[in-house]
Amino acid sequence: MGILKNSFTWWDGITFGTWMGLRGKSRVGEDALGNVYYEGGTDPNGIPRRWVVYKGSNDASRVPPEWFGWLHHQIDDVPERALPPVRGWEKPAVPNMTGTALAYRPPGALEKGGHRAAATGDYEAWSPEG
Repeated sequence: MGILKNSFTWWDGITFGTWMGLRGKSRVGEDALGNVYYEGGTDPNGIPRRWVVYKGSNDASRVPPEWFGWLHHQIDDVPERALPPVRGWEKPAVPNMTGTALAYRPPGALEKGGHRAAATGDYEAWSPEG
């Protein structure tokens, strides 16, 4: 199943075409989630091309902020060398949880019963008699 899966499923890891396209490119690093980052070649403006190969499903929200900055040329060197160390009060990045059981559901959401406490500025329906 491995070779067929890599040939046809772009949403779950690297495809065969991407794997072939990354030949000759240099691997520059890996993040805590297991995503691997590559650099090589240049675009028509002379800017180096950069790629991420996701570990697991291809979800852009799974790229940590420091590597996002590197992918989009906001920093020139890899994050370990270009950025200051992580501070103790910084929280780790969290992927997008929409569609999962861990998604944010505010009070009044249908998944929480659909009822919320009344607010002072709640809407009042218009009536022609009033």
